[in-house]
Parts: sequence; structure tokens; C-alpha cells
Amino acid sequence: MGTLQQQSILQGQHTGRNQKKDLVHELFSHAAKSHPNQIAIYYEDDTGQEYKLSFKELDNITNQLARALQKYEKFETTSQSLIAVCMKPSHRLPTILLSILKAGMAYLPLDVEFPMSRVKHILEEAQPLIILVEEGADLSIHEGALIVTYEKLLKDTKQEQENALQTKEDSNQLAIVLYTSGSTGVPKGVLIPHTTLLNRLQWQWREFPYADDEERCVFKTSLTFVDSVPEIWGPLLQSRTLVIVPKNVTKDPEKFIPLLEKHQIQRLVLVPSLLRSLLMYLDLRDNNNVLGRLKLWICSGETLSVALADQFFATFDNKDKILANFYGSTEIMGDVTYYLLNKRAQLQGMKKVPIGKPIDNCIIYLVNKDMRLVPQGEVGELIVAGRNLAAGYIRERDTHKFLDNPYAIDPEYSKIFRTGDYAKIVKELIIYEGRIDSQIKIRGHRVDLTEVEKVITRISNIDKVVVLCHKPGELSQALIAFVTIMDGTNLSNLEIEDFLQRTLAPYMLPQVFIIDHIPLLTNGKTDRQTLLQKYESSYSNNEDDFSTNCDYSGVPNQDLAKAYILFPTIASVIGRSGRVLVTLHSNFYELGGNSLNSIYTVTKLRDQGYQIGITDFITAKNLADVLNRMKLMSSDEEPLKETIDQKPYVFESLSDCHKEDAIEIITESFYSKADLEQWLIPDITKGDYRELMEIMWEFYVEKDLSFVIKSAQSSKIIGVALNFDLWDEPAVVLKSKLMIIFDFLEYVEGPIRDCKLPKNKGQIIHISMMGTNIDLSPAENVLVMKHMEEYCLQLAKQKEYMGIFTTNTSPLTQQLGTDVLGYETMQIYQVNKYETPEGYKPFGKAPDSQVVICALKMIN
Repeated sequence: MGTLQQQSILQGQHTGRNQKKDLVHELFSHAAKSHPNQIAIYYEDDTGQEYKLSFKELDNITNQLARALQKYEKFETTSQSLIAVCMKPSHRLPTILLSILKAGMAYLPLDVEFPMSRVKHILEEAQPLIILVEEGADLSIHEGALIVTYEKLLKDTKQEQENALQTKEDSNQLAIVLYTSGSTGVPKGVLIPHTTLLNRLQWQWREFPYADDEERCVFKTSLTFVDSVPEIWGPLLQSRTLVIVPKNVTKDPEKFIPLLEKHQIQRLVLVPSLLRSLLMYLDLRDNNNVLGRLKLWICSGETLSVALADQFFATFDNKDKILANFYGSTEIMGDVTYYLLNKRAQLQGMKKVPIGKPIDNCIIYLVNKDMRLVPQGEVGELIVAGRNLAAGYIRERDTHKFLDNPYAIDPEYSKIFRTGDYAKIVKELIIYEGRIDSQIKIRGHRVDLTEVEKVITRISNIDKVVVLCHKPGELSQALIAFVTIMDGTNLSNLEIEDFLQRTLAPYMLPQVFIIDHIPLLTNGKTDRQTLLQKYESSYSNNEDDFSTNCDYSGVPNQDLAKAYILFPTIASVIGRSGRVLVTLHSNFYELGGNSLNSIYTVTKLRDQGYQIGITDFITAKNLADVLNRMKLMSSDEEPLKETIDQKPYVFESLSDCHKEDAIEIITESFYSKADLEQWLIPDITKGDYRELMEIMWEFYVEKDLSFVIKSAQSSKIIGVALNFDLWDEPAVVLKSKLMIIFDFLEYVEGPIRDCKLPKNKGQIIHISMMGTNIDLSPAENVLVMKHMEEYCLQLAKQKEYMGIFTTNTSPLTQQLGTDVLGYETMQIYQVNKYETPEGYKPFGKAPDSQVVICALKMIN
């Protein structure tokens, strides 16, 4: 027993089997009888029209619809009778789903965005009785199938008698078929019985019970995604109101967050990338009391990073909130393990957020390639047994994934599912270690890279294909297809991508990168790292030079300055797919944008000094609209300024009482964020900055040209500006590699100072170092930097100086200086060209686009 306890086995809490073997729709009927007048479904359309159904009304209409559906069965009702559903989210969607279950059938979701080939495969394999659509839907994609509109089904109910429904009560009765990406190159349907679904829900109700005042929950997830299952049925079977959220609201935080507040939502399921975008948005506004009632945040579908978890608790200032990390897949009912975070301190020293422990009636094993248990602490394949297992794949495909359990004693755990994931168990917690095969998660959707590869190989004249994920797990992650073309043939990126757009789901579309050959390792396998480096090299050769993807034709002269910021920013966020140019008439989403990187784009624009509302950006028809709505952040009409400038700033001359805070700000700014220093790490340390500041401190204080900026509300120092008289700068000699920075700056500034600027003291102030507190949001950082730059000008006037000279190394200060404050550019120097007297290029790895700008502002 001692040895067994050290093996990698974890078992969730065991609960007795329900002898009644409930079905989902039966539990709904119980809820309807106990709360007949409670609102079951709430939906508000784009016009503001509200639709409400009480539990009694929903129970009655679904009984009628179920009887109408049963007429489409030619034979006796079986557990395998499928109804395909292709409808947009509205009050009608959960209504029809419940009706299907009441009819003794199972529902099969289809997405209108799926390409025709994918839908055709699903329909041919699953062979549903009918496809349910709404009136006016595009029927061409379902050609050849029996199509019934919701409106027709509703008319049929008027002819139905109020007879009791006759259905089988089979404990293994099928409830849902969900299609997922498959390594064979085609999607495969996962069979989810009622018992599997209910085990997941019953654990949820026990572990996260609804509060007495938790009356409403949201349904926002795509029906084809497994997280939609507990979102819909969890609340309805517990007599809670289901609020239907349209897709356009979910992707727009300025609409989505007020909706959550309006309905006093207390729990939310979301993929980490959506959590990141919501936190970005909250970071751009005063979020003190936003989403105060939303206590339970459930992350699922992607890896939750420690950094994102830390950002979550920082955003909500450690208020009473729970961040849950769920792990699972469609084959194991979406979620099979969980880990709860309720305070920031839990993240201390943590490298990965655990996926935790198994849910009720499930066992996790970690095994080696021979299916033998590995010792705790070692990495093994994660396999699952228990009530959360699906019944397999439709048409019994991929039977090697569902196997007999070699460790089973209890018949309840007689089957296992091989997840294809690596993990290890440390201190009774499971730590996720990645995939065995080629599957990844993109915005919560599982994508098998092999499936994408096999689709591409169908294209004529394609020789070889390798599909990889660039920056997996990051906001900017992207699929890259490396393609070689057969000799003597021609094929362009556009032709390949045009075919893929008609074949793959939108979230599966890769960027196509045509290369001469696929590099191999010595063992003959694909050299994946070299491929990614090749892509990054091509990417970085033009990094920040996204003008190759930008066409400024037709942009009015007065908008050109904005377009030179907007177009390359969009090109950089979306990536260099080469699919189309960024033009005045481009639509962000048609270029490849999505709800997540739209928020990231707005954030990047604000980092560069431009203000545009999230809703304004999302609803813009094209980039011409975006340009019209963009404003410089110095504008009097700036809405962001209204929220942030409610806390005015205080400026104080630098003194010894500021020393520790000032040194910390300068250190963090120039070590963690500076553009030049990044090329010298790890040869420089944070201690090098303290050495520098200790040497210079008395001089800065004595000359009385430096200052700090404080938040008036908290009296916290949030920025530091260190300035000299241009002709009264002390000679600095450092032992550290920071001396390289000073030598470089003297190299670019010296000739300008000696030949082009007034030569007497008291004429020109030199801004030498400026930094902001690392805790500032991107938008606040822009404002604080702008205010410090403006205060430097005021200070120069007060001290009766003629002007200010500065060398800007970051794109933000360059943008502020040139476009906002009107500095005259004296010199632009490409940093990777700099060579020391010894012939060494310290910044040689910098891209050609990285420059420093020496600038002068004379005061009238």
C-alpha cells in the first residue's frame, strides 16, 4: 500500500448512484413544477425587444414541440435519433434543445460559420433526422438534407394533442453529439449521454452551489463548444433564469460588462484569452466597483498562466473573488479536474497554475508509454476513468482512445479515456505539462494541427506541409502553415488561403508561409524550431516595418499621421499572413481580426497616444471609420482623460525623501522595459542601476531640475524625471555594462550638442532619464508620461530656459515628442549600426526599425 500511494493516481469524491437514473429533461420538469412563475429564459435582441418565458410556459411549449419532433421519426424512438440545430443564440435556442431532449432524441449543434465541407462531412456521418434552422437562414450549406424551420415546427404544435410524451427511459440515452478536431484529418463526433452530463452538473451544484440571491446566469458560449452544456443546463435545472447573450455583445466589453452588472451575474465561464481581454478593458477605466457581484470566475479551454492569474487579483485588488482553473475536453464532459485560487498569495513561487484534482466520481491516472503508472512527481500521460467519460465517438471511430481500464476494481471505472496530455502530480495536485500529439487550444477550441496539414495536402501542386503554433498560449498566438511547392508549378499564399477559407472553421485558418524546403533533424524528423526561427526571422526582418502590408492610398492628408500609426498597428496585431493589404477601406475582422485582438489593438493605439472607444472600434465599418473616431489623447474631447484625470497629479522637486521610490521606478523602467538595455541583459543587473543612481543622486537634487509626479489621491510616486543643464552634466564612469549606454548616447548626442545647440549654461535643459511606476495601466502610463513631458516644458519656462533637448529611445516617447508636443527631430539613428571603438556592436541584434530620436523643443 505504501508504494501504491506514491503512484500517480488521484480519485475524486465518490457519490452514490442515483437509482432513478434521471434524465436532463425530467429534472427540468421538476424545476418547472417547483417554480412555475419564475423566469426561465430572458433574451433581449438588438432592437431592445425583450423576450421572457416562465418555467411553466417553457415546459408547456417544449412539450408541444417535442411531440411535433417525434413525427419525424420513421421508426421506433431510439437513443441515437439526432436533430441537427443551426440557429443563432436567442430565446428559441434553449427552447428547441429542451424540446429535442423531451422527444427522446439528442441534439447535434452546427455553426453557420463552419465551411461547407465540414458541415457536409458531419451530416453524412451523423445522418440526423432533420436540420432545424430559422426562417430566412442560408440553406445552401445544408443542401441535400431535410430542413425544418423553427417557425414550421411551431405551427405543427397547434395540431398536437396535449397527450403525455412517450419516450424511453434509458440510463445510457444519448443527449448531445459534439464534433471536435481530429488527428485523422476530419472532425469526429463525441457521444454524450444524459448520465455523463448529469455527473458533471451534480458535481458543479455540490461544489459551487447557487447562492439564494443568485437568480440569473448567462449563456454566451457557442453551442458547438462543450462549455455551452453546463452554461445552459446548470442554471435551468436549478430553477435559475438563463440570460441569452448575443455574440456581438460577448465580444464587446462595453456592452458585455454592463449586461453582467444589469443582471447581477455572480459566476462566469470564459477562456483565459477572453479573461485577458476583459482585464485589459477594465485596466483602461476606473474599475473600483465594476463587477462587484461577480465572485466566481471559471477559466476553461486553455492554459491559465500564473501571470494572468496575478493580473486578475491585481485588477480586483484581492477582493472576495474565486478564480477557478478547470481542465478537460469534450470526451470527458468538458471539465474533469479543477483548482481554486482565492487570493494572490497562492501564486507566490508558483511556476504553473495547477489543474488540481478530479471532480466527483472520476479517477485520474498518469502512465508511461507502456500504460504503467508513473511515480508521483514524474510526468506521464493523463488518462481518465469514471462517470464523466463520453460513450465514445460516433460510428465507433478512434476506438484506441477509449479502452478497458487495466486498474479497475469497481465496474463503474471499467473504461478509460486517453487524453493525449502530459501531467505530473505534486503534493496531491495535478500540474499540466502539455500535449503528446499535435493538438492545441485556440480561443478554447481544440485544433489538431494534423487535421489542418491534411486539408492543405489536398491542394494541387502542394509538395510538403508542416503546421505549427507560433507563441502558443499568448494573445498573439497564430497557426503557421509551412508549405513547399512542387517543382515547375506556381501557387500563391492567396490561392492556398482562399481554399482553406472554404474548407476549415475560421479559428483553424493558418497563415501560409511558402518556403524552399522543410528542414530536418539528424534523425530525419522535422526541425520545428528551425521552421519557427525562419518565420520569426522573416517576421523580424520587417518588424515594425509593417508598411509592406499597408497601402495609404486615398487617406486624406489630415488623417495621414493617424494612419501611419493605425495601419502598422493593425498589421502587427493580426500578423504577417500576407493575405491582404491594410487599406483605408479594409474591415478589421475581414483582415483577420477578432474580438480579443481588437481590444489589444485599442490598447496598443492608446500606448501610442491615440484614444478610441472599444465600441467605436468594434462597430467601425472600415479603417476610414476608425480614423474618424481616433483622437489624440491630448484632445479636450478625450473620454479616457475624464476617468483617469479625476485623480489629479502633484509635482514635487526631487529631494532625498523620494530617493528609494525614485530608484525603484528608474530601475524597473530601464531594466524591465527599456529599449536599449534589453540587448545587454543578462550582462546588466538591477543592482547596476542602484550604483548609477547612488553616484548621481546628490547632483540631481542639488541642480533642482528634476522632479517626481504623484497621484494626488494616494500620494504615491508614479513617475520620475531626471534632468540636467545641457552644459552642466557630470562625467559618469561606471564599472558595469551600463557604461555602454552612456557611451552610445554621447556618441549620438555629442555632435548635436557641440555643433547645433546654444553653448552657454542656463539655455537648454537635457532630459536624461524618465520612468513610470510599473503598476500603471498602459493608458495611465501614456497620460503620466505626457504630463511629465508637459511639466518639463513648464519647468523650463519657470527657470527661464530657452528649450529642452532629449533623446527618446522608446516608440511611446518618440510619438509623444513628435506628434503631441511638437519637438523638432534633430537626428534619427538606427541603433544596430552603433559600433564601439573596439569594433563591438552591442545592439547588433536589434531590428533595423529600432531607432533613437534626438529632439529639441524651443520655448517661445
